Amino acid sequence: MQFIDLNKQYAKIHAQVNARIQDVLNHGHYVMGAEIQDLELKLAEYVHAKYCIALSSGTDALLVALMALDIKPGDEIITTSFSFVASATMNKLIGAKSVFVDIDPRTYNLDVTQIERAITPKTKAILPVNLYGQCADFDVISAIAKKYNLAVIEDAAQSFGGTYKGQQSCNLGTIGCTSFFPSKPLGCYGDGGACFTDDADLAERMRQIRNHGQESRYHHVRLGLNARMDTLQAAILLVKLDIFSEEVGLRQIVAKKYDLALSNIVQTPYIEEHNQSIYAQYTIEVPERDRVIAALKDAGIPTSVHYPTPIHHQPIFKDSAAVSLPNAEKAAGRVLSLPFHPYMEDADIARVAETLARAVQKKTVSAISG
Repeated sequence: MQFIDLNKQYAKIHAQVNARIQDVLNHGHYVMGAEIQDLELKLAEYVHAKYCIALSSGTDALLVALMALDIKPGDEIITTSFSFVASATMNKLIGAKSVFVDIDPRTYNLDVTQIERAITPKTKAILPVNLYGQCADFDVISAIAKKYNLAVIEDAAQSFGGTYKGQQSCNLGTIGCTSFFPSKPLGCYGDGGACFTDDADLAERMRQIRNHGQESRYHHVRLGLNARMDTLQAAILLVKLDIFSEEVGLRQIVAKKYDLALSNIVQTPYIEEHNQSIYAQYTIEVPERDRVIAALKDAGIPTSVHYPTPIHHQPIFKDSAAVSLPNAEKAAGRVLSLPFHPYMEDADIARVAETLARAVQKKTVSAISG
């Protein structure tokens, strides 16, 4: 069993992928080829945003967004500590401070009740992360941002394809940032990412930043990066985008089957009624996680932990180590992501459930005998 089986997807679309790659090889425009603009138009249409800027990675998308918003050294960004480290390291890279607040223990997303008390005169933005594919509470976040004149940077690296109250993820804030890393719900065959916005000025800034700050060839009007998406990756994403809506539906089916199989065994994902998660990960909570992981491994079932150490406990953020975030710290010790992809077979779901049931039962017996 594979944690994410990309081969099954490729078997379905291999002819189209190979043809698209051959088109790029034939025209030879490997950087900023026509496929980039085609992809940007289709991605913007999908998320109902006015503008999309294709980028080299989800991490670069965060950095480009911060630069476009003119975030400076000493500015503060309110964000979560329970995420992949890039959600905070890009702030640090440009000299801004990540102000960590705790998470909602049910959704693992930013606890919106704690945001306002974290705001200071130095606060310039709120950066919520849509963890595991479920959007944060953007009505509350947007209201707070409007009250204090703050930008909202939606870290949608895990939630492209998810919805919040009928609205597509990636267009819920000032700028939405996503990732097309291969394991993402919409993934390329390397690194890739994108930013989305409805603001024409921000869109133009981000286009310039991704290409060394160029306004026109060899005319550089702002500090920039080399953050362009490769044309080959855009070509691959165009093929995958054609089947993405179908895969969104398949992911919901697999998640529901997992819910039914595991609901009496472990704590399954909690999804708000107004949300549709894209299930970038199917993440449960278990006691004695290391022992459960070992039991699954012995049965040939791969797992992953997203994430074992909160960001504020990472050595690079030692200045925030004293911050108390009990929900994030508890979750880091209990969460466990199971194999999940849109083409997962019922037999594999049943195998995971049966193995988990045995592992949890052994834990219960051990607790009673102890």
